[in-house]
Amino acid sequence: MKPVHLTSQQSSTGAEYAVLVHGGAGAAIAELHDAGRAACLRAAERAAALLDAGGWALDAVQAAVEILEDDPSLAAGTGAALTRDGRVELDASIMEGTTLRLGSVCALPPYRHPIAIARAVLDDGEHVLYAASGADAFARAAGFEPLTSDALVTPRMRAQLERWLAQRGPRERSDTVGAVARDRRGRLAYATSTGGTLGKRSGRVGDSPVVGAGGYADDQLGAVSATGQGEGILQVVLSRSVLAHLQAGATAEQALRQGLQHMAERTDAVGGLILVTPAGQLAWARSTEDMPWAAASSQTPPHGG
Repeated sequence: MKPVHLTSQQSSTGAEYAVLVHGGAGAAIAELHDAGRAACLRAAERAAALLDAGGWALDAVQAAVEILEDDPSLAAGTGAALTRDGRVELDASIMEGTTLRLGSVCALPPYRHPIAIARAVLDDGEHVLYAASGADAFARAAGFEPLTSDALVTPRMRAQLERWLAQRGPRERSDTVGAVARDRRGRLAYATSTGGTLGKRSGRVGDSPVVGAGGYADDQLGAVSATGQGEGILQVVLSRSVLAHLQAGATAEQALRQGLQHMAERTDAVGGLILVTPAGQLAWARSTEDMPWAAASSQTPPHGG
């Protein structure tokens, strides 16, 4: 197993409302970090405005992720990572921690905001996860407009795929995005969205739409969103395991570090995590070179790194 170099941060106190977003964990690429950080700041600002006005954490994380999905420097909606045959297949999930309602879609064909479709699944309430053609049919029935096959494809991602197909070496950065929030009433929520991993086989599903792995929200425990190597995240059910560490008495930062360390020890995978506690404390950690993030709360204006 390679040595694990963990970087983490935790807010010193809780807040009446709080939001934390990430733009994906991966290799350090300066121009992508700067663009990702700017997108995260916009997302945190939007979510904080909703929370400051008394809005629901669930609405805040959806709004934040929609902004991230629209940014072509990331890889969740516009600019999504491509399958090895050059197509877009999208994954997303969202959950609120009061009643544990959730919604997920996976292997979804191109739509502008897959997180909005996941939210529609949550609101509909009949099922919690739709896949591929079933997800497409649900989205159409719910009134979402499908996009053309290349509407979300960017030149940057097309070039990345061509390089990967030629070399079949390490994949360049392909970002999952996510958000966690606590609102003024103490309700928690998370949202996670991705285009998956670059050069994936068609039909591959990663951690992002799998609740408990790519994210989890429980008002009694906390809310988490994960990013990184999806297979490893799935193997250790990373997000829910972090909340188990928190429940056992770890601090927020310790719980995140323990989750990433365990994943590295058992699977050799790396990734990143963001967390909000029931008391409104925020924390993040990564075992990768980079993970753009931004936060805001009733105590602090939007800021990031």
